[in-house]
Amino acid sequence: MDDGRRKSEKSRFDPLRKAPFRLDPIFRRKAEWLVTLPTFLWLTLFVAVPTLLVFVIAFRPANPYGGIGAGWTLDNVRALATPATLAIAWRTLWISLLTTAISLLLSIPAGYTIARASERWRNRLLMLVIVPFWTSFLVRVFAWRSLLHPEGPVKRVLEALGLVGPDATLLYNPAAVVLVMVYTFLPFTILPIYAAAEKFDFRLTEAARDLGARPFQAFRKVFLPGIRRGLLTAVLVVLIPSLGSYIIPDLVGGPGGEMLGNKIAQRVFTDRNLPLAAALSAVLVLAVLAPLAGVLVLQRKSKKADIIMGEAP
Repeated sequence: MDDGRRKSEKSRFDPLRKAPFRLDPIFRRKAEWLVTLPTFLWLTLFVAVPTLLVFVIAFRPANPYGGIGAGWTLDNVRALATPATLAIAWRTLWISLLTTAISLLLSIPAGYTIARASERWRNRLLMLVIVPFWTSFLVRVFAWRSLLHPEGPVKRVLEALGLVGPDATLLYNPAAVVLVMVYTFLPFTILPIYAAAEKFDFRLTEAARDLGARPFQAFRKVFLPGIRRGLLTAVLVVLIPSLGSYIIPDLVGGPGGEMLGNKIAQRVFTDRNLPLAAALSAVLVLAVLAPLAGVLVLQRKSKKADIIMGEAP
């Protein structure tokens, strides 16, 4: 009896007994760096370095043979201030912002409806959102070009209803670009908003209704702030591709719907002016980084607010 007790006490305080396995913080940090290193090298070689080269080439002159000349110049930067370039930059900005706004206005009620639907109907509605991805993007743009053609069905129906005249054109204008871009990017906004709405506790809106809030007031002050991360993601996945859009303005926009992406292609393939194309690309890169920086600032502020609210008594 005493021998068994001594053995149990000895094993309890035995320094050689195995302790629970714990990773050393330094080893854990090194392991995280090793896991992250391939992705970091990939982004550095194929994203950061080409972007820096674009900014460098923007300050080089063009040679008569379509290449990059020797020396340095600011002529390409000055060329960005011409009225034609500023008009295209403004058109790119407002078309992208309008596409983002319309996509959000359509996707917020769609995501809300899908999240509140029963499981049976939810899967069917999600399938309808995903179905366009089964068809090539280029095929869908050409389909819209056929629909908006002067001899297409949309023009004939509108003309029969008396909404447009026989001389009206639905193609080759900024409105056609906005329409096709909204159609293209709408699924990319519905999915993140639905993902955020699915995790939202709808009892909060019901509690707001019980406290006297109107339906729209509860929707605006309770539901929308609760899915703000999904809204920020939706804004990014629409605004950034819209700023760099090239195929849609080229096929349905025409000269009146050109955007920065079209001008960059013209400078590369038609004018053979690589430095000026690089200067336009640098402007586009800065335009893309601006919303990213804004979202990061908003997320940091929201995290600080959450921490303060969590620590508040």
